[in-house]
Amino acid sequence: MPKRILQGRVVSDKNEQTVTVLVERRFKHPLLHKTVRSTKKYRAHDAQNQFKVGDLIRIVECAPISKTKRWTVLTDEAVTA
Repeated sequence: MPKRILQGRVVSDKNEQTVTVLVERRFKHPLLHKTVRSTKKYRAHDAQNQFKVGDLIRIVECAPISKTKRWTVLTDEAVTA
């Protein structure tokens, strides 16, 4: 089964080796047919502490690292947009 890759913005980098990423999802409401924005926060592992608040990054699923961390930052590049 392929691992999910999500793109979002870093909203917190206060913890050691951890960033909080806000991921926005857009979908059409099934009854109202209106575009709805839904957001969710994920905690991701950032081993080198290289990403700061406001960076646009990609995260990938991984095995549980701690109680709340199940994602790892893709370190190949920061997304430019």
